[in-house]
Amino acid sequence: MGLLQIASSLVAPPLCAACGRGCRAEAVICTRCSRALGAATPILAGGPQGIDRAWSSAPHDGVARSLVGALKFRRLLSVAELMADRIQWLAPGHLLGGTVVPVPASPSRLRNRGFDPAGELAAALAATLEVELTPCLARRGGGHQVGRRRAERISRPPRIEAIAASPRSVLLVDDVLTTGATLTSCAMALRGAGAKRVVALTFTRRL
Repeated sequence: MGLLQIASSLVAPPLCAACGRGCRAEAVICTRCSRALGAATPILAGGPQGIDRAWSSAPHDGVARSLVGALKFRRLLSVAELMADRIQWLAPGHLLGGTVVPVPASPSRLRNRGFDPAGELAAALAATLEVELTPCLARRGGGHQVGRRRAERISRPPRIEAIAASPRSVLLVDDVLTTGATLTSCAMALRGAGAKRVVALTFTRRL
């Protein structure tokens, strides 16, 4: 560590993205949160309609949930790399073949945030896996799923369209799997554009 880095860490010590406590300068989360995240059990299940398999690295609680919030609402983009590393380490190898496609953000969310959390995670995962990233989907209209009740999410899924040909084998990436309504809309668009296999990979899953 250089003198400038040492001085900077003394003035403003690095903080854990999950709990806000101090952590090592090169770390995204502290040792305590890293251990808690390591203890979280991944979830592999049959996916929602149109999805062949759905895999999530952790339930949507504890440290994992805090990291999703850090990426989405605090714009800590380094969290996306940590998420991607966890997915690569833990996801069954037979699921990871294919081209990464991010679940698209709503236009209003993209404008307000200035970035797409799922897009950041997808880009980090594609780089980690050394596979192609193909953002071939778009979400039409200004509606979004966050804040809606489960029944409304399912009955009024977002309108997703393919804006380019889909890869035949797709790794569909999002930060959180809730009801699966958005993933189903994405899968329908992908299959209509040529996809034969769609595996969903998310960082967390609400149980």
